[in-house]
Amino acid sequence: MTLPVPPVTWAQRPNLVYLTVCLEDCSNPEIKIENEKLFFKGNGGTSKKDHELTLNFYGKIKPEDSKYIVRGRGTEFVLYKETDEWWPRLLSENKKYHWLKVDFNKWRDEDDSEGEADGPEGFDPNSYDDMMRQLGGNGLGAGNGLGDFNIDSANFGDEKEEDDAEEDLPELDEVAETAK
Repeated sequence: MTLPVPPVTWAQRPNLVYLTVCLEDCSNPEIKIENEKLFFKGNGGTSKKDHELTLNFYGKIKPEDSKYIVRGRGTEFVLYKETDEWWPRLLSENKKYHWLKVDFNKWRDEDDSEGEADGPEGFDPNSYDDMMRQLGGNGLGAGNGLGDFNIDSANFGDEKEEDDAEEDLPELDEVAETAK
């Protein structure tokens, strides 16, 4: 009997591959990292079933340098490539699998510069947080960013200028009676 394959996400850099086996609540998985493949077997998910996975990589990795951590939401791997190069795909087979997806939160293209995905050049996240605090927010999306702004005293341009001519508009009662 073939065991189900858990969902997997991946992203890469020239020197490494980020990989996540998305099997929740898998406390003691069996993991083997080899030069050209990764084996994973564990029990978890909502069904608490056994899952198994063997990935035959496009290129070679350094098993001795590679690391992983088992978390509640999945097992995360950092697999160091043997040579600094971009792989056209994760697996040796040029085939699509429904359980294998790109992790766009970690993905970078080959032509992206290293700092580009981390924010604009010279961008300091601490100065952004300070700016948001000065505006009345905490830099984390809380607060309205308006400081001590009082909406009751705000001028939205509704007041008439002195030059504006007063128009005689009929009262609503008069409009309703003429419509009958």
